[in-house]
Amino acid sequence: MIAVLQRVSEAGVRVDGEVIGQIGVGLLVLLCAEKGDTEAIADKMLAKMLKLRIFGDAAGKMNWSVQDVAGGLLVVSQFTLAADVSSGTRPGFSGAAAPEDARRLYDHFVAQAQKAHPVVQTGRFAADMQVALVNDGPITIPMRITS
Repeated sequence: MIAVLQRVSEAGVRVDGEVIGQIGVGLLVLLCAEKGDTEAIADKMLAKMLKLRIFGDAAGKMNWSVQDVAGGLLVVSQFTLAADVSSGTRPGFSGAAAPEDARRLYDHFVAQAQKAHPVVQTGRFAADMQVALVNDGPITIPMRITS
């Protein structure tokens, strides 16, 4: 499973001009399920993400997690994170999970996040979304959990 975390002061996602998810301070999570990913991998990704110390404490050091700062999560599915650009100029996406598996894993991740964290917003799986954010820092962290 691949995720790109962006520490934000605000972020939102629109579909057909309608805001369907938005947060203030927190993490914009771009999430991609890969072939072979499981619920256990999704759970491990979420646990790590919630504890990752990338928010500044009173001294400005990155010592606090999204949970410590009571920040939100905006979780957006993005299969293009599995892009293979090793040959040619058109990305290949054969490493991405099949749509039905990806939806199942995305839904699982979101459900577990909602159980573990008080503020969870989402995009819409497989929709054409417009995502806006104010990256704080900027802090952008790529994550990959494989087992």
